[in-house]
Amino acid sequence: MSIVQNSAQKSKWYLPGVIGGLGITMKHLLKNLISKKSMQTINYPEEKYEYGPRFKGNHILTVKKDGSLRCTACMLCATNCPAECIKITASENPDPKVEKFPISYEIDILRCVFCGFCEEACPVDAIRLGPEWQTPGLSGSNFTYDINHLAYRPALKGGIQSHVDDEERHKEGI
Repeated sequence: MSIVQNSAQKSKWYLPGVIGGLGITMKHLLKNLISKKSMQTINYPEEKYEYGPRFKGNHILTVKKDGSLRCTACMLCATNCPAECIKITASENPDPKVEKFPISYEIDILRCVFCGFCEEACPVDAIRLGPEWQTPGLSGSNFTYDINHLAYRPALKGGIQSHVDDEERHKEGI
């Protein structure tokens, strides 16, 4: 007998909850229709939201002053990546001062969580998360970025130079 009474009490509270939720939705709908200027939205793509300077967007591979990649293929970024979306293939560098360099560097952006761990793990400032965030594409293969896209895409205008100075690193013996 008490189970029947409990279910009857619960059903009494169900309908007022639904009606109250619909009332709140209707109130916001009418408020937004009447005063469009107070809406908390932007008209994308005509208006674009400006993110702060600490925003973490698409990846960038930095370059040295001579235009070559800063990356030394140490694999720290790939090791530190929680999503395991970075794949690096290393090879010996013809320059005897440099141990190795990446012949292939790929990031699967669809798996990336944009945490910035790769940027923090890199000892030579080779990878950064930049301000770009719009990444349209028609298929999943468009979201696997290679060296050419990461370092030399047209938006980067020839590549982003690293803050680390090579001459100072050689003097310090690093």
